[in-house]
Amino acid sequence: MPDILASLPLSAIRIFEAAARLKSFTRAADELGVTQAAVSWQVKALEARLGQPLFLRRPREVALTPAGERLSRAATDAMALLRAAVSDLVDADEGVLAITTMQSLGGHWLAPRLGGFQIAHPKIAVRIEASSRTVDLHREPIDLALRAGQGQWPGLTTHFLVPSVQTPLCTPTFLASVGGLKHPADLLEVPRIGLAREWCEWFETAGVEMDGDRHAPRLAADAQALEVASALADQGVALGSPIFFAQELAQGRLVMPFDIVARYHGGYWLAYPTERARVRKVAAFRDWVLEQAQSDPMIAHYAALEPGRLSDERSPLKRDAAKPPGP
Repeated sequence: MPDILASLPLSAIRIFEAAARLKSFTRAADELGVTQAAVSWQVKALEARLGQPLFLRRPREVALTPAGERLSRAATDAMALLRAAVSDLVDADEGVLAITTMQSLGGHWLAPRLGGFQIAHPKIAVRIEASSRTVDLHREPIDLALRAGQGQWPGLTTHFLVPSVQTPLCTPTFLASVGGLKHPADLLEVPRIGLAREWCEWFETAGVEMDGDRHAPRLAADAQALEVASALADQGVALGSPIFFAQELAQGRLVMPFDIVARYHGGYWLAYPTERARVRKVAAFRDWVLEQAQSDPMIAHYAALEPGRLSDERSPLKRDAAKPPGP
């Protein structure tokens, strides 16, 4: 029986994979730098070779047939392996390392350390995308991610970096303006910044009951870094990670009114496609960032806390957080 795979040109598989992934012949043509007519012709030729349709043509879009869905999954995996193999062959420890990370982790923990990586690897340029969106590392031109979660993502190798912890943070000026805070319950009566859910979790950690309607925070943002920036402007008390804002705490720009830290399950992880583990720039960054995490005394201190307990282990949480705090 003839090997039908041998009769299929790689260019046709590559074009099919792009069209299937993007659900559009036009967008596939733009990505590959060819005409829309060339994409359509290659797909038709592939369908003719296979003897069955791969797409349903609709007025403004295309959709995969069941056969197309099966071939799409295999084509995506095959192209990812091929790209990784080629990159491994031609990557001479130089080029651009593209990283996606969350704003607080990237801006307050990673960025101040990146100079050391670039000194150690001067031929690798680093490009960072700071965003809360989850990037598909198999399909987008990003080498690796630093993201929050449980560390279990299909097809990705993960390494634990930073525990997920939060505590109230404010400036000394704000603390003086409210006459100080003697008990955790005092925080109910001052301006607070952050998500109501996360404040509820911290108050439960501290053994304080709160009325969600009466004691709702005044301000919330979609990133921890933005909320703590508001606290730095003396607008209230924000929940933040003492690991991410260790420099501001050391400089006295921020203070922790109470030594009560909520430790959540999960944390922040380094993640990359398993097939790219041997790519030199990926391996170089992996080894470097793991060393940075392992040598950070703040990470070591808070990683030793049991999730769901007070920092001094006086009182258990009533409710574990299934999800770590936002970026």
